[in-house]
Amino acid sequence: MSELTEWAYPLAESLLAEPLPRRWQHCLGVAERARTIALILGEDADLLEAVAVLHDIGYAPDLAKTGFHPLDGARYLRDVANADVRVVQLVAHHSCAWMEAEARGLREELESEFPRQSAHLNDALCYCDMNTTPDGTPTNPVDRINEIAGRYGPDSLIGTFIRRAEPEILASTARVLEQVAAAKRQPM
Repeated sequence: MSELTEWAYPLAESLLAEPLPRRWQHCLGVAERARTIALILGEDADLLEAVAVLHDIGYAPDLAKTGFHPLDGARYLRDVANADVRVVQLVAHHSCAWMEAEARGLREELESEFPRQSAHLNDALCYCDMNTTPDGTPTNPVDRINEIAGRYGPDSLIGTFIRRAEPEILASTARVLEQVAAAKRQPM
C-alpha cells in the first residue's frame, strides 16, 4: 500500500463505517474496481485507489453542509484533511458531478473552487463508481444508473440528473474499457 492509500482508507473508514456502513462498503468496492484497472493508470494507480475510497465521504453526517456530497467531501479534504489537490479535485468532480451541481444551482461554486482534473482520471473514477453497487459488489453502468434512478425516483433531482448524465457515464466507462483492452493486447 502506498502512503496515499494508507492515509485514505482509515480517513474514509472513520467518516463512513459507523454512520453509513452501506456507503462504506460501496467505497471499498469502488477502490477494488480501481485496483482492477491499475494497468492503464501507471503512476496514478495509487491516486485513483485513494480517491475511490474517499469519493463519497461528503455523505458523512458531520461533513454534509450543502447536501451535495462531491462539494462537501472536497471541501473537507481541502480545508480539514489537507489532502493532495488532485485528490480534492477528483472527489469534487466524480461521476459527472458538474451536471448534478448545475441542477442544484452549485455548478459555478463547484468549478470556481475545484478545477477539473484530467479527463483520463475522471473517466477512470466514473468507471469504478458506476461499476459498483451500493453494497460494494460489481455491476455494470446500465444497471447502476437504473438502480440510482429507481432508488431516488425518476422525477427526483438525482433521478433526473442521472438520466441526463447517462450518455456521458456510458461514454466515460466505454473509454476506460477500450484502454484496458488495448493495454491487455500490448506484448509484455
